[in-house]
Amino acid sequence: MITTELSRVCSILTGFTARGRLEPALHGGVLALQLRDIAPDGTIMSAGLTRIQLDDAPDRYLVRTGDVVFRSRGERNTAAVVGESIAEPALVVLPLMILRPNTQLLSGAYLAWAINQEPAQRHFEVAAQGTSLRMVSRASLAELKISVPDFDTQRRILQISALAEREQALAQQLTLKRHELIHRVLVERAQAHISISGMERLPK
Repeated sequence: MITTELSRVCSILTGFTARGRLEPALHGGVLALQLRDIAPDGTIMSAGLTRIQLDDAPDRYLVRTGDVVFRSRGERNTAAVVGESIAEPALVVLPLMILRPNTQLLSGAYLAWAINQEPAQRHFEVAAQGTSLRMVSRASLAELKISVPDFDTQRRILQISALAEREQALAQQLTLKRHELIHRVLVERAQAHISISGMERLPK
């Protein structure tokens, strides 16, 4: 396993700079990835992507499966890997950044996972100190130290992380269901008590 600066294991590009308002495309157009499309937890909300009218979109700003997009602005500076749910190249718009991993060293999924973990988030916290609007510069992102294990270890890390997230989601669902059940039982008992008390007051 090696630990190195991010700029040594992937290309870092700023997103497309729009000179004016991005107009929705009436016909055709290009799929656009904007800051609002990336949830703070690093999930791409692909179902809500819009098409914009833009002729000859530069290829350098188009992302495909395996590329990573980074939220350089906002309370959480997280990353998301572009998955197969986005079936065509999509234009990345600032303040999102584009990360293209060296596929000989790491996968896009592992890169996004590593950026979303606590060590990287602490790096961004320090980089953003003293600024009124939290924003991570390209230089600060390039200096991020990242650990790069072999591909088999990367795969196992992602599998265990996914299982842990699934376990947490199921535990939250179980807690909610238990909470609902307890309150339903309490309501039923309260109603039963009222019914019994009412019957006791009825004239004989």
